[in-house]
Amino acid sequence: MESDINTSSERERYRRDLLDIYLAALKSVNGEQAVVHWLAANTVSACAVIAIGKAAPAMMRGASQALGKRLEEGLLITRQGYADLQFSAHARIIQLESSHPVPDENSLDAGQALLDFIGHQPSDRPLLFLISGGASSLVEMLRTGVALDDLQRLNRWLLGSGLDIHAMNGLRRRLSAIKGGGLLEYLQVRPVTVLLISDVPGDDPGVIGSGLLFPHQAPKLPSDLPDWLASLPPPVTDSVNATVPHFLVATSAQAVKSAVDRAQSLGYAAWADYPQLLGNATEQGVAFARFLEEAPPGVHVLGGETTVVLPSNPGRGGRNQHLALSAAREIAGRDDLFILAAGTDGSDGPGGDAGALVDGQTWQRALDKNCDPDLALRQADSGSVLAVTGDLIDTGPTGTNVMDLLIGLKLPAGS
Repeated sequence: MESDINTSSERERYRRDLLDIYLAALKSVNGEQAVVHWLAANTVSACAVIAIGKAAPAMMRGASQALGKRLEEGLLITRQGYADLQFSAHARIIQLESSHPVPDENSLDAGQALLDFIGHQPSDRPLLFLISGGASSLVEMLRTGVALDDLQRLNRWLLGSGLDIHAMNGLRRRLSAIKGGGLLEYLQVRPVTVLLISDVPGDDPGVIGSGLLFPHQAPKLPSDLPDWLASLPPPVTDSVNATVPHFLVATSAQAVKSAVDRAQSLGYAAWADYPQLLGNATEQGVAFARFLEEAPPGVHVLGGETTVVLPSNPGRGGRNQHLALSAAREIAGRDDLFILAAGTDGSDGPGGDAGALVDGQTWQRALDKNCDPDLALRQADSGSVLAVTGDLIDTGPTGTNVMDLLIGLKLPAGS
């Protein structure tokens, strides 16, 4: 059933509410505040701090604020373009920018810098690690006999493979000297604590950042992998059985709850008791749109992460934009449905956007602008169409990374 939303101003009001809900969720899992809260509740002595990931600058800000002079030295490694000017010439904190999503020489340099930083710390100085999503690409030390070309070929293939993050990181660990708990060998007997922002389903510390400090059993991999993968080194048997304490400071579940709370504060009924968002982005976009058509009026929130199997020459946009455009096709012509799909880290594939917010007019707006949204879906070029329709979301770096959010709004009949 269609509602009576006939003016652009009314439509924009509901779109602003969805963006408000999304931004409230991001704020609730911001890395700076997450680290401040944890350190305020736990006794931590003077230590060296190592922050790695897309949320590393925010997490380091939290550590610097909470620890003060107890932060003896720091190493911050983040994605290119995510650096914080506060640390660009810091007296005690080294900041490095590295490559994501495909590792390069910067990733290897960052890996060496990580080992050097650990190695020059006094043997009795505690280490505080702050790890968030993106660490798999940002820091690397390769196993003997593995070349950078091998690593890059694997990562480029993984990005379009459709494999879930558990399988992807399982394959990455086969090439790495420091993933899958390998970094433990370089710690000697130093006291270590790890704070994590989780960007993986299940919040498994062995999967977040490919488990730098967490020995982890390799997952079962699909049987239809390319033949060239068979030439990669076999999985490493853990040589270090030591464990260090890991603590989750921000998760997808927290973001989902905060989205619901904000929706309710805006006067909407809201639900989040749904399975985690997983699977093919195209299929999930269709499924969510059809669910929303039959759902009760209000806001419906899911957290998780979909996958996309990419063609040989993909265009602009990532899994969230792909999901959103797929959903837009299903809800075309409806005035009562709005769908937001976006990453919590502020990025979603090539193009630099976080995701998209579509409504029942998105598909027609694309056609009116002489775009072919069906072709864009086939060519993994959803971002190009959504840029023309004005539906992209651009946040810049958010200071967190807890997978993606899918938020749907259904208006009551007659609204």
